[in-house]
Amino acid sequence: MRPVRRPSKNPHAEAEQFRRRAVLGFVVVAVALLGLAGWYFKLQVMDHTEYATLSEANRIKPKPVVPGRGSIFDREGRLLAENVPAFRLEVMPEKAGDPKKLIAGLGQIFALTPEDIERFEATRKATRGFRAIPLKLRVSEEEMARFAVDRWRFPGVELEPYLTRRYPYGDLFAHIVGYVSRIDDKDLETLGEGNAALTHIGKTGLERYYEETLRGKIGYEQVETNVEGRALRTVGRVPAQAGSDLRLSVDAKLQLAMVRAFGDLEGSAVAMDPRTGEVLAMVSLPSYDPNLFVNGISHADFNALNSNPSRPQFNRLVLGGVAPGSTVKPLTALAGMDSGLRKPDDKTLSTGMFRLPGMTGRGWGDSHRGGHGWTDARKSIYESVNTYYYRLALDMGVQRYDDYMAKYGFGQKTGIDLMGEIEGIVPSPQSKLQYAKERWYPGDLVNSAIGQGLWKATLLQLARGTAAIADGGVMRRPHLAAERRAGFDTPWQPLPQPAPIRISDRADHVRVVQEGMEMTVAMGTAASVFRGSAYRSAGKTGTAQVVNRSTVAINPKSLPLWKRHRALYIGYAPAENPSIAVAVAVEGGGYGASTAAPIARKVFDAWLLGKMPDVPENSAPETAATAALSPSPGGRGVGERVRGEANAGAGGEPASSALENASSVQPAGPRADPTLTPTPLSPAHPSGAPVGEGLKPKPQERSP
Repeated sequence: MRPVRRPSKNPHAEAEQFRRRAVLGFVVVAVALLGLAGWYFKLQVMDHTEYATLSEANRIKPKPVVPGRGSIFDREGRLLAENVPAFRLEVMPEKAGDPKKLIAGLGQIFALTPEDIERFEATRKATRGFRAIPLKLRVSEEEMARFAVDRWRFPGVELEPYLTRRYPYGDLFAHIVGYVSRIDDKDLETLGEGNAALTHIGKTGLERYYEETLRGKIGYEQVETNVEGRALRTVGRVPAQAGSDLRLSVDAKLQLAMVRAFGDLEGSAVAMDPRTGEVLAMVSLPSYDPNLFVNGISHADFNALNSNPSRPQFNRLVLGGVAPGSTVKPLTALAGMDSGLRKPDDKTLSTGMFRLPGMTGRGWGDSHRGGHGWTDARKSIYESVNTYYYRLALDMGVQRYDDYMAKYGFGQKTGIDLMGEIEGIVPSPQSKLQYAKERWYPGDLVNSAIGQGLWKATLLQLARGTAAIADGGVMRRPHLAAERRAGFDTPWQPLPQPAPIRISDRADHVRVVQEGMEMTVAMGTAASVFRGSAYRSAGKTGTAQVVNRSTVAINPKSLPLWKRHRALYIGYAPAENPSIAVAVAVEGGGYGASTAAPIARKVFDAWLLGKMPDVPENSAPETAATAALSPSPGGRGVGERVRGEANAGAGGEPASSALENASSVQPAGPRADPTLTPTPLSPAHPSGAPVGEGLKPKPQERSP
């Protein structure tokens, strides 16, 4: 078999093929180099600004600087909410070692709660190891001292200083000032990214209502970091703007006097300056310590508050409402006169029982079973004659009655600077259908006439209406914050208030109501409580029924405490030139004259005479700040003493002597100011006192 011959090589063909491949490779390399050069040109020239910015952002990190929160003062400059230096325990995980051993060791020095450990573990798992994580907030001085001895044993553990919120008076102002607490996810959604650096936010009270004012504006530092995010140096700074301070119209001493006046009773009370609408004191009892919430309340404390049947966290002043009872009668009498249906001297016969036409059996009774006889407007107030108002309401009709009650501020918010205020309910066919799912009957209007039935009024509404009567028919917005300032070295600026509203154009009608309320204290249902006082006052007692009206009369003292009627009292003093108006509600108190009126008397005494109520027996220990409010023996209390010679009832003279012929008094003009009384912070008031005069006497007057 012949061997196969291999084809001979063609050098020229192979050389040509190599040249073609070389040219193709060169072209591919050239195109690739041109593309790379073009890409580099785009990055370095065309997109230079964009990438330079991104690079700078990776190198320079903005570090937020949280501003100091504004302080809150009472009218005399006492601190009610302040920022105090504190220390927190922080751990840097990458330096601290095994977390379990670390926590076990630190637990021998610091009082670590399960909540502290749980929060630390959750944060540690979601944070880089070189970032400090708080383990315990608010370290005590004793714990700091123990840690200083063993600090060498815990690398990566530091005590970091910071400012925390403190409320020196504890539970005394819990329902006014409120509290701040740690921000949650819902708060972050509301605040937005610009305020994400904040750790605390106002949750209740003035802390929440004036959150933006107190918070200030966040600043920041420009911090240079490496590729791992570690801080190297600070290259720029925009300072934070501290929050504004607030000065309230509330007086801490009067607040304490009001709390002491309640003793062991539960309820609420508010005192206003009728000339300006300034709230002088306001309590909802029982209360709670807001300091518990600042850095996170423990499960034990939170459960104790929630399980308390008296609901300490419930603000009865803005969230709770009661039937006003007979305390609404002065305004109803004013409505009757202003509507033209009654004249001041028109009389209605009270026989002790009132029945609708065609009605048999038990009707609506009066406080005196035998009746009060012929009754005019003044007597209807000071003897609290129900029959007068039964007939008046029926003559007015439900629509006109509701219109006047709305004019006096019922069924609407007062506008006080607190969140969550309810509007209340004025009885009407619409409200009964909405809330009770029942139709309206004529008897419903009879019940409404004396403040019972479907009524729901807040104590703030009653106080505002009382202040309007005291100020001659001018109704003002109740407010707690009087002034603000942008810094400690700047002057206080008054906060603007809405224009007052006149509830009556007839000064003589308002004066009739004032006389009826003055006679209530002089010879009526509150006479025994105010007998011998060094000033003249005016008021009205009331009782709000809790249990439904049955076929027989019920003595509230025979009922369990939670079923007893609420005792009410409204009033103002001094009668000649009122500087304080109060509304008091006592839960389970029974009757206003026996329970609520004595509390009002003690509040008046504290404000006008400087006489502080005694500390109730078996009461909880007061805080150091609260105890400091108590005057020393022989010292002054809250207000300045009124002149005894200028007030009927002083020096042993019977209080009723000045009102023996009150029914014949002609409509009075502007009343003189013979008393030495505290003046308001606001500049717009009849006395013309300058802003910030507070409790100081007028220059031309001296206290005895």
